[in-house]
Amino acid sequence: MRAITTREPGGPDVLAWTEVRDPEPGPGEVLVRVAATAVNRADLLQRQGHYPPPKGTTDVPGLECSGTVAALGPGVTGWEVGDEVCALLAGGGYAELVAVPAAQLLPLPGGVDLVTAASLPEVACTVWSNVVLLARLSAGETFLVHGGAGGIGTHAIQVAKALGARVAVTAGSARRLARCAELGADVLVNYREQDFVAEVGRADVVLDNMGAAYLDRNVDVLAPDGRLVIIGMQGGVKAELNIGKLLAKRASVSATGLRFRPVDGPSGKGRVVAEVREHLWPMVADGRVKPVVDRVLPIREAAEAHRALEGGDVFGKVVLAV
Repeated sequence: MRAITTREPGGPDVLAWTEVRDPEPGPGEVLVRVAATAVNRADLLQRQGHYPPPKGTTDVPGLECSGTVAALGPGVTGWEVGDEVCALLAGGGYAELVAVPAAQLLPLPGGVDLVTAASLPEVACTVWSNVVLLARLSAGETFLVHGGAGGIGTHAIQVAKALGARVAVTAGSARRLARCAELGADVLVNYREQDFVAEVGRADVVLDNMGAAYLDRNVDVLAPDGRLVIIGMQGGVKAELNIGKLLAKRASVSATGLRFRPVDGPSGKGRVVAEVREHLWPMVADGRVKPVVDRVLPIREAAEAHRALEGGDVFGKVVLAV
């Protein structure tokens, strides 16, 4: 098959469309003929040499895909060759074929075409596992998501609104904030000009992609019994945490990721995917939550897709059609 490979760590130009060995599905795995994949910030870090895949996982980037079941590994039930699916991956999406644990497969949600479906698994599983399963966001609470114009942010806005929450977002321009408002955001904060603590007041749940740079102010904005969930480190990895503030608010700070979770177990990817299929997919099917795709590019233009995401000129997701 052909796949995007990285000649060496570096900029987008190190990505190349080359021939590699076809994957074979092992026990409990399904081979998917990829129709499309999507670009995530983890892919940029991997390309730069900062985020290697889990041990035993292909070096081909790509944390999600859509496509058609091409073959079933030993022991797989519930899927048939020819089924249209999308999948959460530990890697390998930037390719013509990928082997994926059957527990990480999802059917296409109603009303979503095969290519667009590639934009959903990573954001859906990230948002549902962190905002709902971990932080327990509920109706009437205030939810703050940083990076509201990104793939995670645009999805999180819609999920939180579907759950009945008041939604606050940060973004870097009036244009991007206006588009967040179209998705349902109630409080709009331009992080270049405004202080989100002053503008939001109190948030019951904060979903943060910045890490160190926002830690102290994220704790400041938490309401009593508030929950801060950190899923990114764009603002650094080390910061001082005032435990006294947490104690006074009975607040909590969690840091989580998807890629290195096991497939099985109570916190495994299989459970997250099952929850998404049961609870979130109906929201997509009835239109309460819609995929937000900024652009679709051919897989051979993966370098251009990476440049676009790094340049900040993307609202939602960039999809690569295979």
